Amino acid sequence: MTVAADTFVQEWEDWYAGHQRILGDPHGFLAITSLNWLDENPQRFPDAPGAWSTGPDGVVVELDPGESLEVDGETVTGRHSFGVIAERASLYPKAGDAVIEVAKRGGNDIIRPRHPENPLRVAFDGTPAYAPDQRWVATGRYTAFDEPRPTTVGAAVEGLQHVYDAPGEIRFTLEGRELTLTAFNGYQPGTLSVLFTDATSGVTTYAANRSLSVDAPAEDGTVTLDFNRASNLPCAYTDLATCPLPPAENRLPIAIEAGEKIPTERS
Repeated sequence: MTVAADTFVQEWEDWYAGHQRILGDPHGFLAITSLNWLDENPQRFPDAPGAWSTGPDGVVVELDPGESLEVDGETVTGRHSFGVIAERASLYPKAGDAVIEVAKRGGNDIIRPRHPENPLRVAFDGTPAYAPDQRWVATGRYTAFDEPRPTTVGAAVEGLQHVYDAPGEIRFTLEGRELTLTAFNGYQPGTLSVLFTDATSGVTTYAANRSLSVDAPAEDGTVTLDFNRASNLPCAYTDLATCPLPPAENRLPIAIEAGEKIPTERS
Protein backbone atom coordinates (compact mmCIF):
# COMPACT_ATOMS: atom_id res chain seq x y z
CA MET A 1 0.00 0.00 0.00
CA THR A 2 1.34 3.40 -1.01
CA VAL A 3 0.39 6.57 0.87
CA ALA A 4 1.08 10.21 0.09
CA ALA A 5 4.77 10.97 0.61
CA ASP A 6 4.23 13.79 3.10
CA THR A 7 1.77 11.70 5.14
CA PHE A 8 4.14 8.74 5.12
CA VAL A 9 7.05 10.86 6.38
CA GLN A 10 4.94 12.58 9.05
CA GLU A 11 3.62 9.26 10.38
CA TRP A 12 7.16 7.90 10.54
CA GLU A 13 8.41 11.01 12.33
CA ASP A 14 5.60 10.67 14.89
CA TRP A 15 6.51 7.01 15.44
CA TYR A 16 10.23 7.83 15.76
CA ALA A 17 9.64 10.66 18.25
CA GLY A 18 7.41 8.44 20.38
CA HIS A 19 9.97 5.65 20.36
CA GLN A 20 12.75 8.00 21.46
CA ARG A 21 10.58 9.28 24.32
CA ILE A 22 10.13 5.70 25.53
CA LEU A 23 13.88 5.09 25.35
CA GLY A 24 14.58 8.25 27.35
CA ASP A 25 12.00 7.52 30.04
CA PRO A 26 13.33 8.19 33.56
CA HIS A 27 12.86 4.51 34.42
CA GLY A 28 13.50 3.01 30.97
CA PHE A 29 16.29 0.67 29.94
CA LEU A 30 18.83 3.49 29.71
CA ALA A 31 18.32 4.09 33.43
CA ILE A 32 19.46 0.57 34.43
CA THR A 33 22.56 0.72 36.64
CA SER A 34 23.21 -3.00 37.23
CA LEU A 35 22.02 -6.51 36.33
CA ASN A 36 21.99 -8.86 39.31
CA TRP A 37 21.31 -12.61 39.28
CA LEU A 38 19.66 -13.89 42.43
CA ASP A 39 20.17 -17.19 44.26
CA GLU A 40 19.29 -18.60 47.68
CA ASN A 41 21.98 -16.52 49.40
CA PRO A 42 20.83 -13.00 50.35
CA GLN A 43 22.87 -10.38 48.48
CA ARG A 44 23.11 -6.63 48.85
CA PHE A 45 23.78 -4.33 45.91
CA PRO A 46 25.06 -0.74 46.06
CA ASP A 47 22.24 0.68 43.92
CA ALA A 48 19.25 -0.96 45.68
CA PRO A 49 18.02 -1.20 49.27
CA GLY A 50 17.79 -4.55 51.02
CA ALA A 51 19.29 -8.03 50.77
CA TRP A 52 17.82 -10.04 47.89
CA SER A 53 17.42 -13.78 47.38
CA THR A 54 15.23 -16.30 45.59
CA GLY A 55 14.00 -19.83 46.19
CA PRO A 56 11.03 -22.14 45.61
CA ASP A 57 8.64 -19.48 46.96
CA GLY A 58 10.05 -16.73 44.75
CA VAL A 59 11.98 -13.49 45.28
CA VAL A 60 12.42 -12.12 48.79
CA VAL A 61 13.98 -8.88 50.04
CA GLU A 62 15.09 -8.23 53.63
CA LEU A 63 15.08 -4.50 54.35
CA ASP A 64 17.19 -3.13 57.20
CA PRO A 65 15.82 -0.50 59.60
CA GLY A 66 15.60 2.78 57.72
CA GLU A 67 15.16 1.02 54.37
CA SER A 68 11.85 0.73 52.55
CA LEU A 69 10.24 0.10 49.18
CA GLU A 70 6.93 1.21 47.75
CA VAL A 71 4.98 -1.75 46.35
CA ASP A 72 1.60 -1.14 44.72
CA GLY A 73 1.34 2.21 46.45
CA GLU A 74 2.14 0.86 49.92
CA THR A 75 5.35 1.28 51.91
CA VAL A 76 6.94 -2.03 52.90
CA THR A 77 9.71 -2.61 55.45
CA GLY A 78 11.44 -5.65 56.91
CA ARG A 79 10.95 -8.89 54.98
CA HIS A 80 8.85 -8.79 51.82
CA SER A 81 8.09 -11.63 49.41
CA PHE A 82 7.35 -10.88 45.76
CA GLY A 83 6.33 -14.49 45.16
CA VAL A 84 7.10 -16.55 42.08
CA ILE A 85 7.50 -14.34 39.02
CA ALA A 86 6.46 -15.62 35.60
CA GLU A 87 8.96 -15.88 32.77
CA ARG A 88 9.45 -12.50 31.02
CA ALA A 89 7.34 -10.76 33.69
CA SER A 90 8.61 -7.76 35.69
CA LEU A 91 7.61 -5.94 38.87
CA TYR A 92 8.69 -2.36 39.59
CA PRO A 93 8.78 -1.45 43.30
CA LYS A 94 9.91 2.13 43.96
CA ALA A 95 12.92 3.19 46.00
CA GLY A 96 12.96 6.98 46.20
CA ASP A 97 13.29 8.33 42.67
CA ALA A 98 14.44 4.92 41.41
CA VAL A 99 12.61 1.70 40.66
CA ILE A 100 14.00 -1.77 41.30
CA GLU A 101 12.90 -4.07 38.50
CA VAL A 102 12.28 -7.59 39.82
CA ALA A 103 12.01 -10.03 36.93
CA LYS A 104 12.54 -13.51 35.55
CA ARG A 105 14.60 -14.02 32.41
CA GLY A 106 15.61 -17.38 30.97
CA GLY A 107 14.38 -19.10 34.13
CA ASN A 108 16.52 -16.88 36.39
CA ASP A 109 15.28 -14.32 38.90
CA ILE A 110 17.03 -10.96 38.59
CA ILE A 111 16.87 -7.40 39.84
CA ARG A 112 17.79 -4.39 37.72
CA PRO A 113 17.76 -1.04 39.53
CA ARG A 114 16.74 1.89 37.33
CA HIS A 115 17.97 5.34 38.34
CA PRO A 116 16.93 8.43 36.35
CA GLU A 117 20.34 10.06 36.90
CA ASN A 118 22.19 7.19 35.19
CA PRO A 119 24.68 8.90 32.80
CA LEU A 120 23.61 6.73 29.86
CA ARG A 121 20.06 8.04 30.13
CA VAL A 122 21.03 11.64 30.91
CA ALA A 123 23.29 11.82 27.84
CA PHE A 124 20.79 10.13 25.48
CA ASP A 125 20.06 12.35 22.47
CA GLY A 126 18.20 10.03 20.13
CA THR A 127 19.08 7.11 17.87
CA PRO A 128 20.45 7.55 14.34
CA ALA A 129 18.06 6.22 11.71
CA TYR A 130 17.67 5.93 7.96
CA ALA A 131 15.38 8.46 6.30
CA PRO A 132 11.92 6.90 5.76
CA ASP A 133 11.41 5.41 2.30
CA GLN A 134 8.35 3.54 1.04
CA ARG A 135 10.67 1.24 -0.87
CA TRP A 136 11.04 -0.65 2.44
CA VAL A 137 7.33 -1.29 2.97
CA ALA A 138 6.21 -4.79 1.94
CA THR A 139 2.89 -6.62 1.91
CA GLY A 140 3.20 -10.12 3.29
CA ARG A 141 1.06 -13.14 4.04
CA TYR A 142 0.86 -14.58 7.53
CA THR A 143 0.30 -18.32 7.87
CA ALA A 144 -0.44 -19.76 11.30
CA PHE A 145 1.19 -23.04 12.27
CA ASP A 146 -1.11 -25.94 13.16
CA GLU A 147 0.17 -25.54 16.71
CA PRO A 148 2.47 -22.83 18.14
CA ARG A 149 6.08 -23.96 17.78
CA PRO A 150 8.33 -23.68 20.83
CA THR A 151 11.35 -21.79 19.50
CA THR A 152 14.57 -21.54 21.48
CA VAL A 153 16.78 -18.54 20.78
CA GLY A 154 19.96 -17.22 22.28
CA ALA A 155 20.30 -14.01 24.25
CA ALA A 156 22.51 -10.96 24.51
CA VAL A 157 23.79 -12.46 27.77
CA GLU A 158 26.14 -15.37 27.07
CA GLY A 159 24.73 -18.73 28.17
CA LEU A 160 21.15 -17.49 28.51
CA GLN A 161 18.33 -18.81 26.32
CA HIS A 162 14.76 -17.72 25.72
CA VAL A 163 11.90 -19.95 24.58
CA TYR A 164 9.01 -18.41 22.65
CA ASP A 165 5.93 -20.03 21.16
CA ALA A 166 5.98 -18.98 17.51
CA PRO A 167 2.38 -18.85 16.23
CA GLY A 168 3.26 -18.72 12.53
CA GLU A 169 5.38 -17.26 9.76
CA ILE A 170 5.25 -14.36 7.33
CA ARG A 171 6.14 -14.69 3.64
CA PHE A 172 6.86 -11.58 1.60
CA THR A 173 8.86 -10.20 -1.31
CA LEU A 174 11.41 -7.41 -0.88
CA GLU A 175 14.07 -6.21 -3.30
CA GLY A 176 12.96 -8.96 -5.67
CA ARG A 177 13.64 -11.70 -3.13
CA GLU A 178 11.07 -14.07 -1.65
CA LEU A 179 11.66 -14.11 2.09
CA THR A 180 10.20 -15.71 5.21
CA LEU A 181 10.24 -14.64 8.85
CA THR A 182 9.20 -16.66 11.88
CA ALA A 183 6.84 -14.49 13.93
CA PHE A 184 6.32 -14.28 17.68
CA ASN A 185 3.31 -12.83 19.47
CA GLY A 186 3.32 -9.05 19.83
CA TYR A 187 2.61 -6.98 22.91
CA GLN A 188 -1.04 -6.40 21.99
CA PRO A 189 -3.43 -9.35 21.43
CA GLY A 190 -3.43 -10.45 17.81
CA THR A 191 -0.33 -8.47 16.84
CA LEU A 192 2.98 -10.02 15.83
CA SER A 193 6.64 -9.29 16.41
CA VAL A 194 9.65 -10.40 14.39
CA LEU A 195 13.32 -10.38 15.35
CA PHE A 196 15.76 -10.30 12.46
CA THR A 197 19.19 -9.45 11.16
CA ASP A 198 20.13 -8.53 7.59
CA ALA A 199 23.17 -7.58 5.53
CA THR A 200 23.41 -4.19 7.29
CA SER A 201 23.77 -5.84 10.72
CA GLY A 202 27.13 -5.01 12.21
CA VAL A 203 27.77 -2.46 9.46
CA THR A 204 25.26 0.36 9.83
CA THR A 205 22.73 -1.35 12.12
CA TYR A 206 23.17 -3.16 15.42
CA ALA A 207 24.81 -6.53 14.89
CA ALA A 208 22.77 -8.77 17.19
CA ASN A 209 19.18 -8.03 16.30
CA ARG A 210 16.45 -5.59 15.35
CA SER A 211 12.74 -5.84 16.02
CA LEU A 212 9.69 -5.08 13.90
CA SER A 213 6.12 -4.86 15.19
CA VAL A 214 3.38 -6.06 12.84
CA ASP A 215 -0.31 -5.23 13.15
CA ALA A 216 -2.81 -8.07 13.44
CA PRO A 217 -3.25 -9.91 10.12
CA ALA A 218 -6.34 -9.29 8.01
CA GLU A 219 -8.84 -12.12 7.61
CA ASP A 220 -6.96 -13.39 4.56
CA GLY A 221 -3.62 -13.27 6.42
CA THR A 222 -2.37 -10.09 4.77
CA VAL A 223 0.10 -8.06 6.84
CA THR A 224 2.17 -4.94 6.26
CA LEU A 225 5.88 -4.99 7.03
CA ASP A 226 7.22 -1.44 7.34
CA PHE A 227 10.95 -1.85 7.87
CA ASN A 228 11.29 1.89 8.31
CA ARG A 229 10.06 1.13 11.82
CA ALA A 230 12.66 -1.56 12.53
CA SER A 231 13.89 -0.70 16.00
CA ASN A 232 16.75 -1.60 18.28
CA LEU A 233 16.25 -3.73 21.35
CA PRO A 234 17.65 -2.52 24.70
CA CYS A 235 20.83 -4.58 24.27
CA ALA A 236 21.82 -2.22 21.46
CA TYR A 237 22.32 0.47 24.13
CA THR A 238 23.37 -1.34 27.30
CA ASP A 239 25.10 -4.55 28.31
CA LEU A 240 22.62 -4.82 31.19
CA ALA A 241 19.83 -6.20 28.96
CA THR A 242 18.93 -9.85 28.32
CA CYS A 243 17.42 -9.40 24.85
CA PRO A 244 16.62 -12.44 22.69
CA LEU A 245 18.45 -13.07 19.45
CA PRO A 246 16.58 -13.83 16.21
CA PRO A 247 15.85 -17.41 15.18
CA ALA A 248 18.42 -18.66 12.69
CA GLU A 249 15.89 -18.55 9.85
CA ASN A 250 15.32 -14.82 10.42
CA ARG A 251 18.75 -13.83 9.12
CA LEU A 252 17.74 -12.05 5.93
CA PRO A 253 20.20 -12.15 3.00
CA ILE A 254 19.50 -8.60 1.81
CA ALA A 255 20.57 -5.18 3.10
CA ILE A 256 17.53 -3.47 4.62
CA GLU A 257 18.66 0.16 4.71
CA ALA A 258 15.75 1.30 6.84
CA GLY A 259 14.91 1.84 10.47
CA GLU A 260 17.19 2.50 13.40
CA LYS A 261 20.96 2.36 13.03
CA ILE A 262 23.74 1.55 15.50
CA PRO A 263 23.16 3.76 18.55
CA THR A 264 25.62 6.56 19.14
CA GLU A 265 26.38 4.91 22.47
CA ARG A 266 27.84 1.91 20.63
CA SER A 267 29.62 3.66 17.74
